[in-house]
Amino acid sequence: MADVHDRATRSRTMARVKARDTSPELALRRALHRLGLRYRLHGAAAGGALPGRPDLVFAGRRAAVFVHGCFWHRHAGCPRASTPASRRDYWLPKFARNQARDQAAQAALRAAGWRVAVVWECALTRARIDATARALAAWLRADAPPTLELPPPAAATAPDGGPEPGPGSGAGSDVEPGAAPPASRRQS
Repeated sequence: MADVHDRATRSRTMARVKARDTSPELALRRALHRLGLRYRLHGAAAGGALPGRPDLVFAGRRAAVFVHGCFWHRHAGCPRASTPASRRDYWLPKFARNQARDQAAQAALRAAGWRVAVVWECALTRARIDATARALAAWLRADAPPTLELPPPAAATAPDGGPEPGPGSGAGSDVEPGAAPPASRRQS
C-alpha cells in the first residue's frame, strides 16, 4: 500500500516525532513525583551521561528507567508494535537497529552496576498509569532484581490500554456495552 502523504509531508510528520518529553514519559514523571520520588532526566548522573541516555535516573538508587514507545522499540505482543506494510526493507532494519541499541545500552548499564527498568507506552494509559507507577516505585524502593519490564513481557495489551480482547468480547474497550464511547474514541 502506498503512503497517503507525499514525501515532504511525511518528512515533516516524522521530524516532529520527539525523543524527549513525550506524553507517556511526562505522565510517568508526574505519577512518580506524586508518589514522592525524585529523579534526574535523560541520562544525567553524577559521573556524566549514562549509556543509552535513560529517560529517568535515580542516582541514589542506582536505577535507570527507559520509557519506550511500543511502535519504535517493538514491544513484543503489543498491537501498537505494528509493522508498516510499505517500505518494509526500510522499517525492519530500522527496528532491528533500535532494539540492538536498546539491548546494548541496558547491558552497559547493568555491567556498570545499575538496575534497569523499561516501561512501555501501553502501560502508561490513563487506566494503568497509577498501577504502573506504584509497581515501579516498589521496585525502586526495594532490593529488587536488576531488571524490570512494565507491563511484564507476557502481558500484552490492547491499544486502549486494557487487556487483549478475548473471543466474543467486542473491540476490547473498557466502555460499558451500549454506552457511547468517550469523545476521544469516537470515529467520524
